[in-house]
Amino acid sequence: MTASSSLFSCSMHMEVLTPKISKWPKNFVSCHSKISYVETNYLKSTCYPISRFFCINNLKKTRQRDGIHCFSEGQKFQLDDVVEAQQFDRDILNAIFEVARDMEKIERNSPESQILKGYLMATLFYEPSTRTRLSFESAMRRLGGEVLTTENAREFSSAAKGETLEDTIRTVEGYSDLIVLRHFESGAARRAATIAGIPIVNAGDGPGQHPSQALLDVYTIEREIGKLDGIKVGLVGDLANGRTVRSLTYLLAKYKDVKIYFVSPEVVKMKDDIKDYLTSKGVDWEESSDLVEVASECDVVYQTRIQKERFGERLDLYEKARGKFIVNQNILNAMQRHAVIMHPLPRLDEITVDVDADPRAAYFRQAKYGLYIRMALLKLLLVGC
Repeated sequence: MTASSSLFSCSMHMEVLTPKISKWPKNFVSCHSKISYVETNYLKSTCYPISRFFCINNLKKTRQRDGIHCFSEGQKFQLDDVVEAQQFDRDILNAIFEVARDMEKIERNSPESQILKGYLMATLFYEPSTRTRLSFESAMRRLGGEVLTTENAREFSSAAKGETLEDTIRTVEGYSDLIVLRHFESGAARRAATIAGIPIVNAGDGPGQHPSQALLDVYTIEREIGKLDGIKVGLVGDLANGRTVRSLTYLLAKYKDVKIYFVSPEVVKMKDDIKDYLTSKGVDWEESSDLVEVASECDVVYQTRIQKERFGERLDLYEKARGKFIVNQNILNAMQRHAVIMHPLPRLDEITVDVDADPRAAYFRQAKYGLYIRMALLKLLLVGC
């Protein structure tokens, strides 16, 4: 089968899009939801209904190149955009985590890595960030790349003059090879990815999603607990506005025999779309108002901040929600010895400071794992593996 016939077959079902990265090899072609790898007189293709990534054959590690785990010839793997958690399946997650483990070794042993030398990343943040922005910038620099950054694009970019997101993306892509975008509107990253000719990474879009956080969360669970199948996870706090818990739930649904507990004040309960999604995937979930009981059952207690900025003028609802579920020594006493406490940070008072000394407090280790995941994502987005 020729490349043109493959594209014709794909275009019968969807619009054919131009490949996003000019640095991709010429023997790659991309459609909106179908990714094809073309060799001379040979074509292999895999169709995924939502994802936009390169994935050739099964993602099975068969060799190493330059100390980095890669896949055998004919098994090129490269990400396109990182927009939402649903775009990943278990094979892709395993591949990303494999590269992240290599990134741990590079961070420790190869501080002068030049894997991304010559590449430039733009961080375009319309909302405040510490960990996400700095970890992406650190990841890029640790791999030899360069960074353009704007810390408060909502106030100090042309957005303050009324420029649309689409116009900003079209402009910034002319200066960079990849854009990491945080925006205050749900769906902003998807809008950006639709019009951008370079990779877009969703670093949080309002109350929508935060896929790189979900990836580092799942990676943290695997590294701390040692497994992902058969675990019990308690999601606590602001579940209505928390983009981290939404994205994490989508990824946890990929694993077998997982049970998820939702513990939150009534005004910020998990939305029905997530609960309906879990039900459709056969994932066991339960709502509870007893954090002690849930903590005693879970492998992971994932605490989140009640997000004052999402309440607008309804500060009465914020005051009603805050301080209701606190992780403290009483919760630690109820938890199993192997279990861990996670938090996407920043925290306010929802985890007491004395918890930090307990080895089950994994949230600062979690932030460090985020560096490795983002190093892996940048490598896979820009040069593949």
